[in-house]
Amino acid sequence: MISEDQKEEIKARVDIVDVIGEHVQLKKTGKDYVGLCPFHDEHTPSFNVVPDKQFYHCFGCHASGDVIEFLERKAGMDFMEAMRYLAGRTGVALRDERRDPEEGEAHREAREVNAFAADWFARQLADPRGGARAREYLDRRGIDVETRERFGLGWAPEEWQGLRSAAHAVGYDDPLLLALGLVKKKDPTSDRDPYDVFRGRVMFPIRDVRGRVVAFGGRALEKGPPKYLNTSETPLYTKGEHLYGLDRSHREIRRDDEALLVEGYMDLVSLAAAGFHNVVAGLGTALTWDQADLLKRYASKVRLLYDSDAAGLRATFKAADVLLASGIQAYAVTLPAGEDPDTLVQSQGAEALQTCLDDAVDILERKLQILAERDWFSTADRKREALDRLLPTLRAAVDPALQDIYVGEVAERLGMRRAVIEAEVERAGPIVRAPVHRPVEPAAPRVRPARTSAGPASRLLRVLAQDRERRHEHISSILESIGPEDFKNEAERSIFQSFVDDPDLERPPPGMDPATAALLEEFLAVAADPDELASAGRALHDSVRRLAEDRLYDEMDRLQAAIEATDDVDEKIRLTREKARLRGEASALGIRWAPSLRKHKGLNERNR
Repeated sequence: MISEDQKEEIKARVDIVDVIGEHVQLKKTGKDYVGLCPFHDEHTPSFNVVPDKQFYHCFGCHASGDVIEFLERKAGMDFMEAMRYLAGRTGVALRDERRDPEEGEAHREAREVNAFAADWFARQLADPRGGARAREYLDRRGIDVETRERFGLGWAPEEWQGLRSAAHAVGYDDPLLLALGLVKKKDPTSDRDPYDVFRGRVMFPIRDVRGRVVAFGGRALEKGPPKYLNTSETPLYTKGEHLYGLDRSHREIRRDDEALLVEGYMDLVSLAAAGFHNVVAGLGTALTWDQADLLKRYASKVRLLYDSDAAGLRATFKAADVLLASGIQAYAVTLPAGEDPDTLVQSQGAEALQTCLDDAVDILERKLQILAERDWFSTADRKREALDRLLPTLRAAVDPALQDIYVGEVAERLGMRRAVIEAEVERAGPIVRAPVHRPVEPAAPRVRPARTSAGPASRLLRVLAQDRERRHEHISSILESIGPEDFKNEAERSIFQSFVDDPDLERPPPGMDPATAALLEEFLAVAADPDELASAGRALHDSVRRLAEDRLYDEMDRLQAAIEATDDVDEKIRLTREKARLRGEASALGIRWAPSLRKHKGLNERNR
């Protein structure tokens, strides 16, 4: 959770006129600015931006708020996306103060180090002298400042120990840097100091869906070393479980029900700079089952924009089979010879790429086109081999209707009886998913569900489980006031964290404690009551308020005890200020605090 101090620091640094001016044509009138409201149709300007007070207000539709609320409403960002965007513009390093209770201290520190490294790389790119060569390179590739900031691009200087020294200066030591793949030793048994892994490279922070930095990719500016260098797998990062850019693009992907899948970081960033925002990229490996499952949360269709050479075609067909077997319809985008998505938008513009996207064809049709071009349908022998080449796609189609269509098309193109094709598909069997190296839970009798608190946390989870249509909206609203750490019951905390990780959750995630999983299944199995759904917003508001109230009571009690226990005047002042901040937070939630109220509340809880 971003602290109130950080939020206020960012709002104080950002120029609200500049941010809103990118979406609304503003005209200065005195100290303020006016323009046509972006939230309703009007012909006479009634939308006012007041820079001195850092807020906007429309006298027509009464929309109002600060710069964060503007981005949430106009740009479709959630709170954290808006904070990251503004932090990138202002140079403030965000510190996420929400603690994941399921995550050990070592993982929390590892995330802090990755966030520190991402910030350090970004500062090197912005350095007037040190980052000049990298900025010139990005300028040549059409990557503007806004896109750099949006994706947190950075620069690893050509220094052997630049990042290591900076990390040491703030207390991060070599064992952690080694474990995260940020430094290495040529000889692991040597006593010599480790050195930076990334040097002389444009840096691409790799984030999970929640926006947390888990790894890095680096691109060399010149030929010689490997073009791309990626973080090896670490305690935080398994490359087959993430997709680059998904943290930024999942909203557009869900809105369009379609993703564009490219091979590399530069392809994605170039397309984003050209106005394509529903794009994700692989991470140096062939598309995995986990990545396909990740995409399926957001889209039912994927267009594959791999290179147009022979290797690119092989990668396209292999990825398409994984997508089809995961229930996603796959389309092949054919690029001009010698072009990849990045070079195409650079040389011919976004319109040229859009034409290619419009001409995309179903993956089976693309295979049939290529086989026809290469004369695979001319003789009986070649038709037999052509069928062998088409079988993987026929087997991969888990959608029965799509597989039926595919079988009919192949039978027609090869001049074979449909029954023969069906027999071949049945004999070969469906594609078997590659095994995932996760512990397998042994079969067991029905597990008794975990106990709930029968309080506000349970009511909140019941709403999230039943109100699937508005679950994304509910979670974004909840996280503005409370986090997983505010759920004192371990099972309820784990279930809420699972909804945060995957708002489209329909079943317990792998690895969940069996008793907790049984409880989650009970929540999900209850049919939605229309009357309860109608009052879901009120129920959530009350539950969030109660959970926040419990946390504030605990923190107030802790601070009061600390004030009474210390004789240090400066410490008393600091703690008193912290109490004042908490009182302000309580007031914003409509909570009045006093020790007597806490005791009264406790008696009521015990007498229920």
